[in-house]
Formats: sequence, structure tokens, C-alpha cells
Amino acid sequence: MSVRIGGGQGFYGDGHAPLADLLDSSLDYLVCEALAELTLAILQKDRQRDESLGYTRDLPRYVGTALPYLLDGRTRMITNAGGINPIAAGRAVVDSLHTYGVTGLRIATIVGDDIRPHAAELSLPADTLFANAYIGAAPIVEALASGAQLVIAGRVADASLFLAPLIHEYGWAADDWDRLAAGVTVGHLLECSGQVTGGNYSGDWWNNDDPLRVGFPIGEVESDGTFVMTKPTGTGGRVTFDTVREQLLYEVHDPSAYLNPDVTADFSTVRLEDLGSDRVRVTHCSGSARPELLKGLVCTPAGWAGEARFAYGWPDAEAKARAAVAFVRGRAERNGVEVDDWHEEYFGLNAFGGPTLGDDIDHDPPEVMGRLAWRSPSAEEAGRVALDGGLLGLSGPPMIAAADRARGGRPTQLLQLTPIGVGRDLVASQMRVEITDI
Repeated sequence: MSVRIGGGQGFYGDGHAPLADLLDSSLDYLVCEALAELTLAILQKDRQRDESLGYTRDLPRYVGTALPYLLDGRTRMITNAGGINPIAAGRAVVDSLHTYGVTGLRIATIVGDDIRPHAAELSLPADTLFANAYIGAAPIVEALASGAQLVIAGRVADASLFLAPLIHEYGWAADDWDRLAAGVTVGHLLECSGQVTGGNYSGDWWNNDDPLRVGFPIGEVESDGTFVMTKPTGTGGRVTFDTVREQLLYEVHDPSAYLNPDVTADFSTVRLEDLGSDRVRVTHCSGSARPELLKGLVCTPAGWAGEARFAYGWPDAEAKARAAVAFVRGRAERNGVEVDDWHEEYFGLNAFGGPTLGDDIDHDPPEVMGRLAWRSPSAEEAGRVALDGGLLGLSGPPMIAAADRARGGRPTQLLQLTPIGVGRDLVASQMRVEITDI
């Protein structure tokens, strides 16, 4: 019997509709991967507004969708939606379940990836907002061994979320590098939900039997580490040699040394066999010893940003857009606004194509949107930049089609994310699994 793992989420904000088909496909585990570096920054802004936040707020909805399957023992759920505040995430889920009178569920919350208590030892900046280590599968394995049906974690490395249930089910040793690498390969293929089932596909992406019924992926994993990638029967998208190999190389710097907290996986040895009918067999996974250090991510303030956009049509669309951007920028400079950095680009001319199109274009484009962005040391200064932009409506270049300031003109705080190396023993000493029975 293989272990069937479903990739139920690829990012914070992913769609929920595909979960129904996924859960009806006899999953042993539903894994929801919610985090990215950008997501952690978003969650930090939530926590700055309300210290009880810092987790992905759609977590209760995912749990609610999976709840019937968790309660009757068909499926167990693992997620890193705890973000930078897993304790609050666990409490939010428990409170939500209590509200509806749910009982008979064991929930595990994994705590300890926050490395700010070791600020001096790690030489963290004094203005650090959050600092977290990317942890591996071990605490999830412990949680599953305790009987938890729902595991909520913080910054567990994406693929390790999927590796953990395989270690639990098959008892893979901590130095069985090839099998651990197979588990990481499974996780890497499943972690981006619909991307391995035809989403974002760079080939003939339009060949999709049912684009309105997105199919999320399933990995059927054997004890020796070989597995088949597939999706629920009757759903849209596709699982082919090409969609799998494209996801295999997604966000991979060195395919021969994919670093993970549990193992260094070598994707260059992997073999894919397209079995047809949305089934691809994956074999020959190999790996070597895990990295000595864990990755850490440190977040510090980096000023405040604002943005304004101005759209103009033919004739002279480019000249009008450039004049509008120059007006806002010039007025800010004349008014003495503090701006550390400016950035301008022109959609319809050079924004997506970059500078390769800018100087070589030999015709007057039909429409151009000028975008001006800036960074200032304070929210007040960033907010002052475009105050005079309204003058462009009646006093600027002719026939402005649209003018707007992003987020209603409200500045947004910029955050700097810096990776560091973190000692394993330092993190292991503070890891714990908290169990709640409801």
C-alpha cells in the first residue's frame, strides 16, 4: 500500500475549491503549504497591527473543509500556516472548533523556529522584527507519533512538510539519504499545488479539458521512495512528463544539490516515466548528508514606499506619461520631500520587456501607463510625494485616461529580508510540540 499525500495549498491566498476533489480522493495526508518569504513579511505587518495575528487567516477555512475527513480518520492534515505566530494559529483553530461544538480531535502545534531569543548569539540587528529558522520534518514526525490528526507549524521548510508523514509511516532513518531525498522530491513537486498539474505551464497551456475545475496534485509514495504523481479523476489540468519536470526545476538553484533541513537532494539523478492518464512515475531519487546549518530569515524595517500610475492614449502616449511622472517627481523635489530612491517604468513601452524595447521602438504606442514608485524614510514623507498629482486631471498633458495611487495613496512599510545560517543545536534546544485535545 502506498501513502497518498495531497498538495492542498501552494501559497497564502490559494484557491479552496480544489480541496473537495482532493479530499474525496482517499488521501492519507492533506498538506497545506502556505508560506513564502513575502508571506512572512505580510504576516509581520498583520502582527504589528494586532499581536494576536501573524498566521495565515484563512487557516480555519482550510481546517473546516478538511474537518469531516479528520474526524473520521480518513485523512490527517499538516500545515505551516502558523507563520510567525503558530501558538496564536493553534488557538484560533481551537476556538473556531469550540464555537461549532467539535470534539474528538487532537491538534499539535509546533513551536521553536523563532530565533529572536538568541539575538545576541546570532548578532541580530537591534530593530529585528522577526527572525525564524527553516526547520525540518522531525517535530512533525513527533506530532504524528503522538496521534495528532492536525499539525500546525510555523516556518517548516516547504518540502519537509511532505517528508514528515513518509518518515512517520515508513520509519525512514535520519541518514537514509536516498529515501529522504525522495520524500523531499515528492514535497517539492507537491508544494505548489496546481503548478505541477498544468498551472503556469510554459508549453501549450491552453490545452486544458476543464480550466474551471482545477485539479490539485497527489503523490502516491512507496516505502522504497519511488512514487507516482497524479491528480483527482475528472479534474482539469494535466500531469505529464513536461509539467512534472517543469515543477521539479522550479526555484532550484543547483539541481544536483537542493538544500533542505533534512537532506541534500540530487534532482539530476531523477527519472520520470509518463504512464499516461495523468500519471507520472518518479524514480532514482538520490541524496547526501543534510547541510550543517539551517537557513534563517531575519526581517528589519527598510523605509516606506508609495506608488502612482498615469495612463494616456495615442497620440504621444509615451510623452504624456513621461511628462506626468516628471511632474509628480519634480513637485516632490521642489517641495523638499525626502526620497531615498525613485523608480519609473512605462507599461506599453518598456515595463515588461525591459530596456530592450525602450530605445528601439520606432512607432507611437497606442497606450502607455507611466508608473512611479519611491522609497522614503518615513510614512509621512512617502505620503507627501503624490499630493499634487490631482493637478494632472485638468492641468497636465491632454486626455489622461486614468490616474491612481496604489492602496489609495497610503504608504506601505518596506521590510528587508536577510538570510543567515543558524546552528542546528541552537534551534533543536527550543523546539517543542504542544498537544491540544478537544
